[in-house]
Amino acid sequence: MENATNATAAFATQAQRWAAVVRRAGSADGAFCYAVRTTGVYCRPSCGARRALRKNVRFFDDAAAAERAGFRACKRCRPNGAGVAQQHALLVARACRLIDSAATMPDLASLAQTAGLSRFHFHRVFKRQLGMTPKAYISAQRAVRARDQLRRGGSVTDAIYEAGFGSNGRFYAGSAAALGMTPSSYRGGGDGVAIRFAIGACSLGSILVAATDKGICAILLGDDAATLLRDLEDRFPKARRRSPVWSRRRRWASTCRWICAAPPSSTASGRRCAASGRAARSATASSRAAWAFPARRARSQAR
Repeated sequence: MENATNATAAFATQAQRWAAVVRRAGSADGAFCYAVRTTGVYCRPSCGARRALRKNVRFFDDAAAAERAGFRACKRCRPNGAGVAQQHALLVARACRLIDSAATMPDLASLAQTAGLSRFHFHRVFKRQLGMTPKAYISAQRAVRARDQLRRGGSVTDAIYEAGFGSNGRFYAGSAAALGMTPSSYRGGGDGVAIRFAIGACSLGSILVAATDKGICAILLGDDAATLLRDLEDRFPKARRRSPVWSRRRRWASTCRWICAAPPSSTASGRRCAASGRAARSATASSRAAWAFPARRARSQAR
């Protein structure tokens, strides 16, 4: 609601609205629509149709107002339906649900076909919506499944194939990013592993980031910091956990932006949580894909 109000305020004048039409600003969609007297059609500001002369253009606050004035909706941009951004968000959400529930991970071609888009267009839309490619998302979901299987105490080999990895070698090549330790150590509750962690606050509530020398081993989100710490202890009862390390804010912000898509807030003591310098430095592109988005999505669904 607040975003819609801000968008309307940003295009309050005729000059601002015409400028948005000229540059086909997608950010103006939903804030107003414009109609062309010579064609009798009204469009979204982002419509790709040939631009009309300014003297023939009228502006309306919404589609209903344009239709009351006798204009009909453009068949190209469909201003009386869901916007392109909303359509893309729904397509990507549907693709994510398909990946999450699939016994065998789908490939790009099948995902694109389900979405009704070409492979290249679907790839661009997916990355624009989530900030990661379909391949990275699939890898992240495989890592989630592998962690779940290992925590249940099954064999490492069973966990690898249950998670959808085609071979042991493929899994072990990315195990540091997915687990932060060897699979056997992860299954054994972090036996003999030293873990650094820090707890702070972000846009999604309390956040705990833990890492080993190999990479991130846990990103936990919740409402209570003490609960997160108990969760970490339950996951790795045999690990050597070190006290939280407070460091420069920019290190924490780097990790927090990937997880929460928002800047971190102050902790209760007024200090900034750095999620440990080592944890933040370990957040490589592959480990971010394996940890950040699944953690953020799980937290959003919990709410």
